[in-house]
Amino acid sequence: MSTSTKPNSLEDIEECKLKQLQLTLPKILWLGSYPTYLYQGFWCPVLEPTISFQTHFQAHDSDIILASLPKSGTTWLKSLIFSVVNRNKFPDLSKHPLHTQNPHELVLQFKYKLYSKIKGCQLDLTQLPSPRLLATDIPYPSLPGSIKTSKCKIVYVCRNPLDTFISLWHFNLRCERDEIITPDMIMKYFEDFCKGDFPFGSYEDHILGYWNEHTRNSNKVLFLEYEGLKTDPYDQVKRLAEFMGCPFSKVEEKGNIVEEIVKLCSLDSLKEKEVNKSGKFYDFVENNALFRKGEVGDWINYLNPSIVKELLHDLQEKLKKSGFSFKYYQQNF
Repeated sequence: MSTSTKPNSLEDIEECKLKQLQLTLPKILWLGSYPTYLYQGFWCPVLEPTISFQTHFQAHDSDIILASLPKSGTTWLKSLIFSVVNRNKFPDLSKHPLHTQNPHELVLQFKYKLYSKIKGCQLDLTQLPSPRLLATDIPYPSLPGSIKTSKCKIVYVCRNPLDTFISLWHFNLRCERDEIITPDMIMKYFEDFCKGDFPFGSYEDHILGYWNEHTRNSNKVLFLEYEGLKTDPYDQVKRLAEFMGCPFSKVEEKGNIVEEIVKLCSLDSLKEKEVNKSGKFYDFVENNALFRKGEVGDWINYLNPSIVKELLHDLQEKLKKSGFSFKYYQQNF
């Protein structure tokens, strides 16, 4: 007698469909090791969690979702969003959760911690306090429909493409992988980045998806620039709080609460926390790899300006034709 190979549960059926889908999608190996699929117009390195997220997540009107490309200031924004929203719960900043928990523990990422597998994906998110603070790298068009149609808020942060790439490059050098990537391969992967062949890329499509929705409905999507937060953190954090529905009162401003939160959440402050110096929240990288320089313009120490100008041309033209321009960052070669 032959053994039946038919799927015998809904989870098995979903897994079979996923495997069939993978066979039909274009595929690259980012950094030589990470299978990344061209799915719904972007390069998806976590296909199974992404589809599970799209299929099962039901947004609440009170949800606040941080969206960004990887290494665009995500860790910083997680700490700010959590601290602003929960400032009344933790008025004594010396006992704030950021002293003992990594920001990624406080604002969970859909792809790694909430929808890491299709099996067992019926998650109980009711345990999260309201407002639920969550984060994603997925482009706007591919977000679950409930996020788009609900009254939940989306905070999007972008960073200039050059520093985004450099931060991503150094982060990936620290990640555990099967194949060794050496620093002298940087220009090869920068060329891939400019072509859009990198996780959750292309860069310009990702930015424009959220930018266009911000211009249509600024009450739904707040568009922040990393460089703006660096230049004027005080006003940008006040803007963030107002958007999230918890503006700072005059009493709080006079009491320097905004400045204290900015200081607590600064990169220098976070890097000094013992929880961020060792250990792992994600199984593929140590916590200290989540914090590097955070400087604007650091790319100049790694990339040749004349080559960069040539490679960035198409990306910049697409942003320009779409009417998008950085408010706080001007590229000079």
